[in-house]
Amino acid sequence: MVVPANSTVVGRKVGDLGFGTMNFTWRPSNNPDEQSFAALNAAIDGGANFFVSGEFYGTQNPQDNLFMLNRYFTKYPENADKVVLSVKGGVDLQILKPDGSPAGVRKSIDNILEKLGGKVKLSVFCIARVDSMNPVETTWKTVKEEYIDTGKIGGLCMSEVSAATLKKALAIVPVSVLEVEVSLWATEIFENGLVEVCAEHNIPIAAYSPLGRGFLTGQLKSPDDIPEGDMRRRFDRFQPENFGKNLELVEAIKKIAEKKGVTPAQLALAWVVQQGHKYGVSIIPIFGATKESQVIENLQPTSLTDTEMAEIDAVLKSFKPIGGRYNSHAEATLYQ
Repeated sequence: MVVPANSTVVGRKVGDLGFGTMNFTWRPSNNPDEQSFAALNAAIDGGANFFVSGEFYGTQNPQDNLFMLNRYFTKYPENADKVVLSVKGGVDLQILKPDGSPAGVRKSIDNILEKLGGKVKLSVFCIARVDSMNPVETTWKTVKEEYIDTGKIGGLCMSEVSAATLKKALAIVPVSVLEVEVSLWATEIFENGLVEVCAEHNIPIAAYSPLGRGFLTGQLKSPDDIPEGDMRRRFDRFQPENFGKNLELVEAIKKIAEKKGVTPAQLALAWVVQQGHKYGVSIIPIFGATKESQVIENLQPTSLTDTEMAEIDAVLKSFKPIGGRYNSHAEATLYQ
């Protein structure tokens, strides 16, 4: 069951799949610790040791995800050295707006370090979104000179930036990881130049929401299946007028998965990994799951043949998702 560790992040080997912790706390009620901890243990045991969290991943309290990780590594201190942890920040926690000012970035990183309480190293600090009100060069220099160069954190990640911004950053600071949404219905990085820049500079890509926020697993049959208070109810692709059309992609993928004898989720994750092989760059799907059984299922090794990849590509060429990945307000922050 172990996923081979072929990728390197801040000089450390990580599995072909990574694990996102957002779903534990970004829901109407927090996941029970016992259930969350079992899922985290299963991820580590299965080789998915690249963990991705966020300073603002909480609906009750924005920092609940960090509190949960502190409790986890307090209970399982032996696992702290087994993981590479990336945490997104650089956001005003009161209004959830990007804050890339030197003071804002310092406040964010210091807060993350405080909430982790030294229980686990902050391997990577990820700037969640570009702050249009502050020069990005100033943001990056602050992170590099005050935190990376001093050894307080391991490296810098950038999330949802354009190829031009990534190139600009590389002239100032090493970029350890690029984080961006990649899935069977989020293929923009293969069209906007980002994957080529990452391949050229050997920057691994942390592909968040590789299962389309659960949509690509086939478990959602209608908008009514989304719980009240779930953030997906605010996103365009999950709206009633778009939902049925987007299900056409799910049905096509399910047929290929059934023929292969795997779940749609396993097929979707394998496709993301193998897209990286095609472009000569490490693409690490960061899937989320709240239960141990889901983690174990998703980590079952799955490899797609050239014929299967071609069949999937044919489906993608004939299908265009209806609606944006987020909503009109949030879409404006992507690929800046």
